Amino acid sequence: MDIIRVPFGYLLEWFYNFTGNYGLALILFGVAIKLILLPVSMKSKKSMMKMSRLAPLQKAIQDKYPDNQQKAQLEIMALYKREGVSPTGGCLWAFIPLLILFPLYQVIREPLVYMMHLSAENADAIVKLLEAPLGLREGAYYNQLAIATQIQNYLPEIREAIPALANVTLNPIDFTFLGVNLGLMPSWHFWALGSAAEFGLFAIPVISAVSQWFSMWITQKFNGSVTVNDKGEKDDAAAKAAAGSMKTMNIMMPVMSLFIGYSMPAGMSIYWITQAFVTVIQEFFLTKHYRKIYDAEDEVRRLKAAEEAEREAERERIRAERRAKLGDVADPSTSKKKLAAREKAEKGPVIEGKLTPEQREALKTSAAEEQRGYSGIEDRPYARGRAYKPVRYGRDTSGPGGYDMTDELRAEADAEAVPDGVPEDDAED
Repeated sequence: MDIIRVPFGYLLEWFYNFTGNYGLALILFGVAIKLILLPVSMKSKKSMMKMSRLAPLQKAIQDKYPDNQQKAQLEIMALYKREGVSPTGGCLWAFIPLLILFPLYQVIREPLVYMMHLSAENADAIVKLLEAPLGLREGAYYNQLAIATQIQNYLPEIREAIPALANVTLNPIDFTFLGVNLGLMPSWHFWALGSAAEFGLFAIPVISAVSQWFSMWITQKFNGSVTVNDKGEKDDAAAKAAAGSMKTMNIMMPVMSLFIGYSMPAGMSIYWITQAFVTVIQEFFLTKHYRKIYDAEDEVRRLKAAEEAEREAERERIRAERRAKLGDVADPSTSKKKLAAREKAEKGPVIEGKLTPEQREALKTSAAEEQRGYSGIEDRPYARGRAYKPVRYGRDTSGPGGYDMTDELRAEADAEAVPDGVPEDDAED
């Protein structure tokens, strides 16, 4: 991690030398980190705004499949794929700034190494040398912070014990900011506070947690401002539902900030507070930038919705005119099969006792024809070809009493089947 911590140390040292104040140095450091991560923040913002815009469509899918969550999830994932949105994109990008905390924590905890640029061996030697004179607990985690403020008073002892530092300039670091020592770790025992400095130290983590909550609340408000339905109209219900899904994050981040504030030197909370307020400013401008793009998209959606509404109104007008002209007559656009089915359903089953004599005769004739067959030949009802002859295949099939053909009848049938003018050889073929 030194590839990140060392540049952080030089940057924080430069800001400290520039301002002469450790708290201001941390604030400028936080702003600089925000500017460096601006491309990442833009990606996160864009992804989160896209998710907000898809909230109405996502809600519609969930309403469509209330009893089949698996199907709803598949449809939602297909929606994300069509729109080019990653459901975890906004969160993943948002977590990148959190990763800055770990190397920054090391930089704040070890100022001898990262702000005074001593080797780890020399820094450890100085710590062991001054722990007893300064009354520090041996091996305590934050001893470098205490030593960095008093190192100027022990330069002769340090140079005598560590010859390698004989010509090295070691300037002390003042961690005081608004009367509070940012090198100390705040205590949450508010009932034991005895001075204004102790109260200020206690309040810093609380301010950090509140600022974190405010930052996330503003972010959700801005993201919800672009939540629209498929017609390009603002959908407050979907925006509220999307905000409700982030309740866990709204609680988790402030609690994490509070925990970090009371577990680490107060300088970490100053950085956290800076990040929160810079995020609010950044969200305002990024939302304004992306809303120009999304407003144009919403205008296109509204125009399409208006055109579709006009077309539907015209279609309804035509249908109303047709109904007025036709009255109870069926719609001419209805298919014949549907009309026949409708008429049959309206008439109901045919009762033979109510038929007229003519209808009974027609039914008998139809049944006889169906029994006799289309061709008029009972054993071959579907032989309807023009060249069909009942004696062609060796027996007379014109009636129920068929018989085998004689040679004379077969020759006669073959002769009749050959057209005039056909050569004898071809006729045989």
